[in-house]
Amino acid sequence: MSQTHFEPYVHLVDVGPDRALIAWGGFWFRRDSPDRRWRLVDDEQLDEVDPGRVDSIGARSRSYGEAVVEVLDDDGATVGRAASSEQNHVWVEGLEPDTRYHYRITVDGRPWAEGERWDWVPVPRGGMDLCPAGRSYAMTFCTHPDYETPAPLRFAVQGDYGVGVVVDSESSRRQRRVARVLDRLADDPGIRLVLSGGDNVYQGEGVHAGAESGGEDDDWFSSFYQPYRYLLDRVPVYPTVGNHDTSDNASSDDREQIRDNFHTDERFTPEVAGERASVDPGMFYRFRFGADVEFVCLDTSLADQLETEHFFEHPRHGAWLDRAFPEQEEGGPTWRIPFSHHPTYCAGPHHPNTESMVRELAPRFRRAGVRAAFAGHEHNFQLSEVDGISYFLSGAGGQLREDPPTEFADAGTVAWAVQSHVLLAEVDGDRLTVTPLSGLTEDGRPQPMTALSRDGEVVEVPFVVRAG
Repeated sequence: MSQTHFEPYVHLVDVGPDRALIAWGGFWFRRDSPDRRWRLVDDEQLDEVDPGRVDSIGARSRSYGEAVVEVLDDDGATVGRAASSEQNHVWVEGLEPDTRYHYRITVDGRPWAEGERWDWVPVPRGGMDLCPAGRSYAMTFCTHPDYETPAPLRFAVQGDYGVGVVVDSESSRRQRRVARVLDRLADDPGIRLVLSGGDNVYQGEGVHAGAESGGEDDDWFSSFYQPYRYLLDRVPVYPTVGNHDTSDNASSDDREQIRDNFHTDERFTPEVAGERASVDPGMFYRFRFGADVEFVCLDTSLADQLETEHFFEHPRHGAWLDRAFPEQEEGGPTWRIPFSHHPTYCAGPHHPNTESMVRELAPRFRRAGVRAAFAGHEHNFQLSEVDGISYFLSGAGGQLREDPPTEFADAGTVAWAVQSHVLLAEVDGDRLTVTPLSGLTEDGRPQPMTALSRDGEVVEVPFVVRAG
């Protein structure tokens, strides 16, 4: 007779100066006998372990019961509370800006995700299995500063996550290594947010990840929820859409799952974000961190069945792009930072400059005084400097191509590396520093990655960008 195990997950989806969006869900596992390994239950088989269920996590998932989320201050006093019996996420309102909080979730009167968690990890007998892992959720977060207050910011950038961590392969080990760096960066004083460079889910390795490329919740276990689970309960991720998240390269358009698992309808539609968002077709949005920084998400994926090649070329978004990148003016944010999947400038080896971005977006960047932009897509690290703008390419969060780039002159390349990594970016006044990190040292400190110039000389990190 088979055994089942439900592993609960917690997701701090978003925060603002006075509120937080908190979600919960999980995954079922089954094994046929005590001496067999656990198997992730496919979405199509969920009804066998929870009658009537067709999904297990995300904005549209069926309710797990009467849920209450409480936000607590450092003294343990409840300062915010929200309840829901119809969905597995809530906005908790009435919080203070730039303040650290703890939170707890109860469902039908029982604590959700309390105590030691089970993780999908390498096991001594070889391969991977679900085991008690000796870790628990921190369930803490910090609200953003208010929009009038200048504040320093530490954030991470990661693109092209990888094929998941279900199979103990080289790709899986790379993704787990980078995930551990992100986990460490979330520790005090901690990064405040993560920018996704797209390609959030690839077709996974092995039967546990399913045959799809991101169209079901079980695909997301391996590539997103499991590797980053101890980050996701305390740091919000701001997504962009990559070619493997759409029908560009995937077997189907997985935008519905992007909307579901990143809760984009609750965050980035004109109905909830006003003029800060422009959607359908594509996903464009912008958000502030204090008075100094505004991030602008650009959908650069191919626009299948539309009259334009890319979504950002669609006439519906022209006025929004002009508002997002206005003429540089007094009183605007010191840093206006665009991020996308496709890079404006790229030295390859597999992808060249994105000419439509050079033609349509780069002039807007220059007009608005943009000094730094972030992207993914090419599976390496590159830094291009063109017209006073530093274009950072970080496309090796788990995926990696070992052949080096070659088109340095066309892309304005000043540094590159072929290693899996995540970027740590730090804004302090008119100074932005960006450090590629490739792993952890033996004592647990993030390890800076070695970068090279186009001539093969070692380039010192961090990279420093100045505003103005």
